[in-house]
Amino acid sequence: MPAARAVRLCPDAVFLRPDFERYVRESRRVREVFHRFTDRVEPLSLDEAYLDVTENKVREPSATRVAEAIRAAIADELGLTASAGVAPNKFVAKVASDARKPDGLLVVPPDRVEAFVRDLPVRRVPGVGPVTERALRRRGIRTCGDFLRHDEETLRDWFGPSGRRFARLARGVDPRPVEPNGVRKSISIEDTFARDLESDEAVAQELDLLCERLAERLVRHDLSGRTVTLKVRFEDFSTVTRSRTHDRMLDGKRELLAAAASLLSETDAGRRPVRLLGVGLTGLEGRVGGRQATFGFGPAARSSADGPT
Repeated sequence: MPAARAVRLCPDAVFLRPDFERYVRESRRVREVFHRFTDRVEPLSLDEAYLDVTENKVREPSATRVAEAIRAAIADELGLTASAGVAPNKFVAKVASDARKPDGLLVVPPDRVEAFVRDLPVRRVPGVGPVTERALRRRGIRTCGDFLRHDEETLRDWFGPSGRRFARLARGVDPRPVEPNGVRKSISIEDTFARDLESDEAVAQELDLLCERLAERLVRHDLSGRTVTLKVRFEDFSTVTRSRTHDRMLDGKRELLAAAASLLSETDAGRRPVRLLGVGLTGLEGRVGGRQATFGFGPAARSSADGPT
């Protein structure tokens, strides 16, 4: 959770100041380990990435042995732990890696994918946040297996284009390739509130939390940007957006909050109840050396021979 919320919940907590520059340095070292095995590395954040080791530099036909070798190298050379999931696709590999954190390995071969996915809570599906989870529960859908009780057309009627994706992921089908050169174009965060925000103070407090979370996400992805966008949805579901492009790159909470608050003043927030707030950043570049990071801890490998292909 955001540190601002944590300190309100636990005023006596001791907070250690983060050392983001050190995190970036260590992440670069992890990236060097990854690239000794494969150049097909797609970053998710500073501490996570997808690796496609179907064809790898060490000519090892077993994805499991590649994952073990990568984890061993990270431990020996950097003194860090790393979890890994080995699976036929990105979705299953990500879930498998998460299941073995902070220092484990889980292999899900093709013939076990459907069984592995079936009992997963729907919140493990990418794109399912609290609001979507509540909508799914109202339809009696609590696990991936529950999707299978409905045909794809019904799911599309209920959830639009996402319905088709839900139907595929519920069967463990994820055709997305590992994309080493993928460049993130935007990064954003938003919250829909259980109760509408009716005062300036409540709106300002939530905007502060959103900007903190956005700043943390920018650090994890090693990014900064120029264009700040604010999204406000009111109680009648009408939505307004405001954007402004700045002369310099932004990435810290304070400057993001100042920019977002200025945009907020151009809306009716505080005078009209607010149901949703969102803050985003575009015009992105890497924070360190002007490049987006392409590395991470917690590799999720994908490959051959002993199961994954």
